[in-house]
Amino acid sequence: MKEQNTMSTPQQISISERRIDLDWVRILAFGLLIFYHVGMLYVSWGFHIKSVHRLTWLEPVMLFLNPWRLSLLFLVSGVASRFMLGKYRLAAFARARSARLLIPLIFGMLVIVPPQSYLQIVESLGYPEGLVDFYIRHYLAFSSQFCPNPCIVQPTWNHLWFLVYLWIYTMVLVGVLALWPAAADWIGERVAAALAGPWLLLLPCLLFAAWRLFLSPIFPSTHALFGDWYNHADYATAFLIGFLLARENSIWRDIERQRWVALTLAAACFAASALVYAGLFPRSPMLSWFAGSVYGCYQWLAMAAVLGFARRHLTADSPVRRYLTDAIFPYYIVHQTAIIVIAHALRDSGLSAGSEAVIVIAGTALTCLVSYEIARRIAWLRPLFGLRMESRSAAGIARQQPA
Repeated sequence: MKEQNTMSTPQQISISERRIDLDWVRILAFGLLIFYHVGMLYVSWGFHIKSVHRLTWLEPVMLFLNPWRLSLLFLVSGVASRFMLGKYRLAAFARARSARLLIPLIFGMLVIVPPQSYLQIVESLGYPEGLVDFYIRHYLAFSSQFCPNPCIVQPTWNHLWFLVYLWIYTMVLVGVLALWPAAADWIGERVAAALAGPWLLLLPCLLFAAWRLFLSPIFPSTHALFGDWYNHADYATAFLIGFLLARENSIWRDIERQRWVALTLAAACFAASALVYAGLFPRSPMLSWFAGSVYGCYQWLAMAAVLGFARRHLTADSPVRRYLTDAIFPYYIVHQTAIIVIAHALRDSGLSAGSEAVIVIAGTALTCLVSYEIARRIAWLRPLFGLRMESRSAAGIARQQPA
């Protein structure tokens, strides 16, 4: 994440001007996503394929991550978008974001995702033909020919829905800024003033709780873009918080200062949510309101705690940070297909759950690593995996200066 410096060219931006903490947050959030999707093989919730093993103890761990892990990614993406506007005119920013998000999306839907749909249909419905037959005859049919509950509409974006949502929010933002160029600074300053002191933890809690209480019961999560209004309210709110507050230094100092309060309150909200989830209390409208409220509060408080501790402790740069900042996006593109292909191959192996999970995790990590190392070395592959095209001169400068 680069903070704006209007007197510097992109090549002159030094390491001191980077938001190293947010780079690490982005890396860790995407890393958690990979482990979370491995965990989906073993819990009772729906996933594209399932292991023969069930690990019930994983569900509380995943419930700990689930309310805030994706919202945090949208928040960090909002911060990144604000800093990018310091280097690009609005039209160039829109073109750059579209290329970075839509090219990998289209490539992913045509090349990366199809094995996921194929193996889901093989395991759910016993589809007898091979992947090539499925791809030619069914995948590009633009219909829902297979219905293992729910029906699979093909082609699909599966885990790449994040790119679609982020692009939509970015383009809406571009439209607003085209009509009102000063909106980011004007609104950001007023939002920062409204969130001074304890309001920093309270007001966003109320907003996320409202989405949970009033939208989630009506619009369950689908990641299908249309009709997914609870998720849009949730993720767009996080994206806008990041975008509007990216340059409000007082807010970031407050987030760091209140990190222990945020962590304590987040732990209390999670404990309350866990008790409700465990079914220890009889269901009632009052309990539903309580559960929705603490869920929404937990979302924001957990994000605030992560951001606060990251700003305090994750400020040291390293070659690992520089490598993973570039690599984590291609890892995200590839990881779910690797998980599903490897897990399917191990389905009848007779391995224990632990051995199977270790192989899936190690195999996925290796697949991500190899994919990235190949993609970054071949110019025409770079944009397909979300990597920037680099001229030789820019590449030479990059090798001489910190990223």
